[in-house]
Amino acid sequence: MGQGHWKKIWVGSAGNLVEWFDWFVYASFATYFAGAFFPEGNDTAKLMNTAGIFAVGFFMRPVGGWLLGRVADRRGRKTALTLTVTLMSASAVLIAVAPTYAVAGYGGAAVLLIARLLQGLSVGGEYAASATYLTEASAPGRRGLASSFQYVSMTAGQILGLGILLTLQSTMSDEALHSWGWRIPFVVGALGAAVVFYLRREMLETEVYEQLDGPDGPQTAAAENGTIRALLAHKREAFLVVALTMGGTVAYYTYTTYLTKYLSNSAGLPKQTATLVSFCALIVFACLQPLAGALSDRIGRRPLLITFALGSTFLTVPIMTLLKQAGSFWPAFGLSLLALVVITGYTSINACVKAELFPTGVRALGVALPYAVANALFGGTAEYVALWFKRSGAESGYYWYVAGCAAVSLVVYLTMRETRDIDLAAVGKGHAAAPAPAPATTPAPGPAS
Repeated sequence: MGQGHWKKIWVGSAGNLVEWFDWFVYASFATYFAGAFFPEGNDTAKLMNTAGIFAVGFFMRPVGGWLLGRVADRRGRKTALTLTVTLMSASAVLIAVAPTYAVAGYGGAAVLLIARLLQGLSVGGEYAASATYLTEASAPGRRGLASSFQYVSMTAGQILGLGILLTLQSTMSDEALHSWGWRIPFVVGALGAAVVFYLRREMLETEVYEQLDGPDGPQTAAAENGTIRALLAHKREAFLVVALTMGGTVAYYTYTTYLTKYLSNSAGLPKQTATLVSFCALIVFACLQPLAGALSDRIGRRPLLITFALGSTFLTVPIMTLLKQAGSFWPAFGLSLLALVVITGYTSINACVKAELFPTGVRALGVALPYAVANALFGGTAEYVALWFKRSGAESGYYWYVAGCAAVSLVVYLTMRETRDIDLAAVGKGHAAAPAPAPATTPAPGPAS
């Protein structure tokens, strides 16, 4: 890819990093601020309260997906991406200054809830806008590689959050962390969002979007770009986004946001050790994304998706069972890394697969709304469902739940068509399967399945 393509990918990814840093920091620091906003009680109950607010953020994502997806399709990807980071900055500031239960009773929890709702609104639009931007900004035949940087930046945001957590754990007392230290990462997130706001104001729009009303005419009527009516013309594709997301999002949030709490709350590892396990495993995971994305540009998207679904269906129960018995860093790290390698088949390419299903005039909304619905139903509730099973004394039931979600997605992956060779500019013009020009180093693609 040329320098121009990489510049667009860098700017899009940098903003995505800050967005997801703020989103994941809530989960990473939940064990420290859970007691700050709720009265004294059982530790698991406090975590369930904060997990409930975490899940509420997911239920705002369909709203954010609809509003910001509409903005991205009608006003441009750049406009939507600038707006999302503004909302995320405001939410980070709110959490950083939220009063505790001792100061304002449940007023602090109310501020936390409002901030989480803003985060959900922001991320609901961020995922689709960045997925669309990265896919459209990439060179033909390199969309898998380019879009893989969405999860590189998402994971980098979480790694940064965990790195700050490790630093604070080693430099501050446990009492100080519970008292006020947990506010530090939210201040960092707000400052980072301000920097990204400036970067995104200078970013370039994608050529595919700029050509929407070019000499060949609009792909959909301009008045219907980004509308529900336009999306309803692609009901099958919207359903595919929900179904193919189901297994991936449950597995992803299980082995990222919930993993640290699972290792400390269920496996009995010290908090710092649990954090270090996640930190190290996620570094390797981030490095795997471009490799898997580039592989999909050569062999197609479906083989990677099917490999993920098979691995997640049959390995989740043994991995989670063994993780609970891991008594030290290395066994926990090895098992966590195995799980993350499995879900790389989904995370590395899911952004481009979804974007490749829709025409330009409804692409952002088509990715945003169905994906946000799937996340609200499955990703956002994953941690709460896991804690519910634990509190009910049947924690292993959650392992089967994750495996079952992956099995449903497996059926979808086996029956869906290949999207690697789709021409983004041709989708919706009656020849969506027309192959995009392949780079010289890539073998001639076979027919789409």
